[in-house]
Amino acid sequence: QVRLMESRGGSVQAGGSLRLSCAASEYTYSRYCMGWFRQAPGKQREGVARINNGGNTYYADSVKGRFTISQDSASNTLYLQMNSLRPEDTAMYYCAAVHLAYCDGTWQAATEDRGYWGQGTQVTVSS
Repeated sequence: QVRLMESRGGSVQAGGSLRLSCAASEYTYSRYCMGWFRQAPGKQREGVARINNGGNTYYADSVKGRFTISQDSASNTLYLQMNSLRPEDTAMYYCAAVHLAYCDGTWQAATEDRGYWGQGTQVTVSS
């Protein structure tokens, strides 16, 4: 099974930027739909963004236009560039992988059910 490890998150003021990375233990590009989730205190975990091997992306409405997901197949690394951060972006962020077949509207449920997860990294945005 693939193992995922996120980079350290951090703290930033509103309007600032952070980039998260996630290193995979194996080649994920042709097998997995890669994505980022987040969970704020007292809230359910939500899917933030996903990307497939064709470079097709999906973003939650709450981050569209501010966050960019990308992956480097050569280094098996997934990225999330976060710009114009807001206090409501404060959460634990998780990198996740699920079979490519679920890189559609079933992505979030399938990843919760049968995906592979990193340990999570904290992002805090202060106002």
